[in-house]
Amino acid sequence: MASLHSLTGILDSELSIASIPDYPGAVNGLQLENSSGRIARIIAAVDACEPVIEQAARADGPVLLIVHHGLFWSGLQPMRGPVFRKTAAAIRADMAIYSAHIPLDVHPRHGNNAQLAAALGLRRTSPFFPWKGIQLGVSASVSLNRETLMQRCQSALGGPVHLCPGGPRKIRRLGIITGGAGSEIAAAAATGIDTFLTGEGPHWSYTAAEELGVNLLYGGHYATETFGVKALAAWLAARARLPWSFLDHPTGL
Repeated sequence: MASLHSLTGILDSELSIASIPDYPGAVNGLQLENSSGRIARIIAAVDACEPVIEQAARADGPVLLIVHHGLFWSGLQPMRGPVFRKTAAAIRADMAIYSAHIPLDVHPRHGNNAQLAAALGLRRTSPFFPWKGIQLGVSASVSLNRETLMQRCQSALGGPVHLCPGGPRKIRRLGIITGGAGSEIAAAAATGIDTFLTGEGPHWSYTAAEELGVNLLYGGHYATETFGVKALAAWLAARARLPWSFLDHPTGL
């Protein structure tokens, strides 16, 4: 077993948890400690939702659950109903929960953006899209047909990708921000990219991309954000010599 606070200290340092901005509901870092203070297994998941916590609670030994969207993503809520049930299930199982949102998105090695870019075969990327003093995504100079990029995305993400073919068929500059960044299409286009890959966006982002002359690919919010928790859990497990696994609970969004 490993010490919980030793593991979370490693994560806090690796992800620069204290210095990277985020949305208020993210509450990055250790969100729930366990009573034993010991960890026998690491489990990764995208969301700290009730089905994930219930399944993780069935694992042998005390678990550190690493998630991208934590317990407080929906804001302050009374400790009743599903909020109570999932918290109580975690406590009964001696489970600790650690969440990393933007710090995991932007990490140059373990991050969702970097990992998705690597899965697409992009060897060289640059920081992309300024936001609150950091760069929220990555971009790359490419020479790809739109159809080839679509095929690579579908293979990497394991499912369909929705395309707004608003830009050129021959792609030269690709920007990537995983998750729900479709609403940033105008600001992304202003950086000079001709193609933008994200998870999802509002209805109007499609027509906005057409008007801006940019290809917009929606790969799925969940599907684009499985990469980071897997990479981070694998790295930490190897360092701590612990087993790890990924709990897949797709939303289809």
